This record gives sequence, C-alpha cells and structure tokens, in this order.
Amino acid sequence: MTPSLERSPQPYLRIAGLLYLAIIALGLFGEAVVRGSLVVAGDAAATAARIAAEPLLWRAGIAGDLLMHVLDLPVILALYYLLRPVSKPLALLATWFNLIQTAVLAANKLNLLLPVLLLEGSGIGQAFSAAQLQALTALAINLHGYGFGIGLIFFGIACLLRGWLIARSGFLPKPLGLLLLLAGLSYLLNSFALLLAPKLAAAMFPAILLPAFVGELALALWLIVKGVDLRQWARRRADALA
Repeated sequence: MTPSLERSPQPYLRIAGLLYLAIIALGLFGEAVVRGSLVVAGDAAATAARIAAEPLLWRAGIAGDLLMHVLDLPVILALYYLLRPVSKPLALLATWFNLIQTAVLAANKLNLLLPVLLLEGSGIGQAFSAAQLQALTALAINLHGYGFGIGLIFFGIACLLRGWLIARSGFLPKPLGLLLLLAGLSYLLNSFALLLAPKLAAAMFPAILLPAFVGELALALWLIVKGVDLRQWARRRADALA
C-alpha cells in the first residue's frame, strides 16, 4: 500500500475520506441515537428502565462504536502517509496520539457493557437491589463519559498536529488545516472542562464540539471530492526524499 499510495494517493485518500465519513456517522449513531434516546440525564431509574427495555439498541450502539474504532486504523495510516512529506516526526507523533486515543476509547466500551449485563436479568443483576442496579448503571455510564473525555485529549493533540501539518503542506488548503486546529482546541477544552469543571462542561456541551464536527467533516469531504494537489504533493515528496 505504501509505495502505491505515495505514487498515486488520490484513490487511497478517497477511501480514507469515505471511511472518515462512516466514523462520523457511527459516532453520531452511538451518541445521539442510542445514548441520546436511552440515557435520561439526572434520572438513574428512567435510564435503567430504558436500557432494560431496549438491550439490543444499547448493544448496537456498542458494536457501532467498536466498528468506528476499527475503521480508525486505516484512516490513521492514510493520514500518516499523507502528511509524512511535510514532517515525518510530527506525522508519526500525531499517529501515536491517535492510536492511544483509539485504544482508550475501545477499552472504555467495557463501561457500556456493564449496564446491559446488570439489567438483562442474569445472575449478576440478581445480586443487587433495584436501587443498586440503577446506581451502578448510572456510574458505568458516567465513567464512560469520563473515559471518552480522556481519550479525546489524545485525539485533540493529534488534530492540532495534523492541522498544523495541513496548513503548511501546500497540497491541501490552509483553511482546512485551520479548521482542524480549531477541532483540536475544542476537543481539549471540552475534555479538560469535563475533568476540572464538570458543570461548565455540561453548559458548553454540545456547542463546544461544533468546531470539531465541522473540521473533521470538512477534511473527510475534501479527501473524497478533491484529494491533494498532485503537483504540490510531488514537490513535497521530492523535497522530503532529497
């Protein structure tokens, strides 16, 4: 894949863009459709009742999230080879931060499995009272939210690095890099607010993540529709190999 991508990057970047769109769609499905419809803020009893009534939907959200993390890997690889001619060390650093984020978020899905295991009527749940099951369900979901925020710290740094590389690449538009820089900042602000000032984070969410959505969507669509400026790409590659 590597030599072919470097000789003719456009087909690979279009595939990466499509996968990026799928990642965005799966993320929205898990957060907005599944958890957005089943989790009732501040009401552990109602949340537990909804998950118990819709276990398949809850599990579908987990499966969608895990598929999203699987799709992360080819996109991470494509972005590394895309940005390597600009600065190999920084492209590699962004790759490592992104891989850490993916690992953290994938492991974090175990927190979402706990509610359905407790509430599905198996022997595990029978060891607890109804109030305890509701409290444990709420705790697991809250832990997932914090794990999600921790993972996005690493992704926010990856976005900052990639935004800077794109802005100075010459083969991708500078505004696209600036949008990704804003995306990285929004992720970092959201995550650190969640850890240090949860009430402020709740007040800012989801507006604080709008720049992230716009930046990532813009990058995915640009890769699909336009790809890279091949002349500038070839020049950058030649400079990197010189």
